[in-house]
Amino acid sequence: MKRSHPAQGVRRRPEESPKADMRDAFSIDVDRILHSQAYTSYIDKTQVFYLVGHQGISHRVIHVQLLSRIARTIGRKLGLNDDLIEAIAIGHDIGHPPFGHDGELYLDELCTEAGIGPFRHNLQAIQALERIEKAGLGLNLTLQVLDGILCHNGEMTEQRVSPGQGGTFKDFDLKMAGALKGESPLPMTMEGCLVRVADSVSYIGRDIEDAISIGIISRSDIPRDVAGVLGDTNGRIVYALVEDLIGNSTSGAMVYSPEVFDALMALKAFNYEKIYTNSDVKRESDKIRNMYSLVFARLVQDITDRDQASPVFTGFLGRLGDRYRNTHNPFEMARDYMAGLTDSAFLRVFHELFVPRMV
Repeated sequence: MKRSHPAQGVRRRPEESPKADMRDAFSIDVDRILHSQAYTSYIDKTQVFYLVGHQGISHRVIHVQLLSRIARTIGRKLGLNDDLIEAIAIGHDIGHPPFGHDGELYLDELCTEAGIGPFRHNLQAIQALERIEKAGLGLNLTLQVLDGILCHNGEMTEQRVSPGQGGTFKDFDLKMAGALKGESPLPMTMEGCLVRVADSVSYIGRDIEDAISIGIISRSDIPRDVAGVLGDTNGRIVYALVEDLIGNSTSGAMVYSPEVFDALMALKAFNYEKIYTNSDVKRESDKIRNMYSLVFARLVQDITDRDQASPVFTGFLGRLGDRYRNTHNPFEMARDYMAGLTDSAFLRVFHELFVPRMV
């Protein structure tokens, strides 16, 4: 299987290092993402279940760590690059806004209505890493890492994934344009393909365990035919999927066997019916949608009015330089600020903007 070599790592901007770095290009990218402000926000961003006080419920930081671990386990068996896998895995969901996929839907509606294009968390991850971090200068990550983050697609489950077009930042920018139109471009590396496939592996069983722990479903609800192939616990499900990918992937593609892939698709359908669209899970969703609308409109107004006391200035624009401020309009600034908030930070901003204070 073709392993990506760090010497092939290319960045948008050349870098001058005062001395030789003991780390290779992809290892440097892992550290840059780990120390970014966007990565820190993972710890309080919803995975599936928001506004749940249960101590053991997964947040997005757990998801990206599980994905990194699972993908590196597979990658070692297949001879792929550990550091590139880790960098893509830990960075892939940085663009997720507060309150999980519901938040992504609400922000998408607002951005589309504002005329700044659709909101997609993979595109927002690139926005954060290239144009917001380091006071707007960006982290200057390698093309291979950015490409893997852009081309991950946890909502799409495929039996076979092979590397697609890539090699230059011109290719990458074309992929970005395609993703804005709803396309799902393929990663340029096998490591990117692996993370794309392993995304489902890392969440499908974990979401079931979370749903069981809060009483949304029972373990006996898992379809018997699916459990017969994959098992009925997260550990068994992950092991079965990982083992199948290792055993069936080829030198040029990540591949599931037909039997395991059919079981995975059936399990995913079960999760959508019983968990992701469950009315108990969505009981606060209308309130969140209304809050998103109110906060977005208020932030746009505050930016337009140059209200320096607004949280969008004190908590976001105040730390960004002219490179960002001169190239983004108020709608884009409001989008970027909201997307970077954690769940609890979003609630605090709403409270600050709309709840009267005692004098």
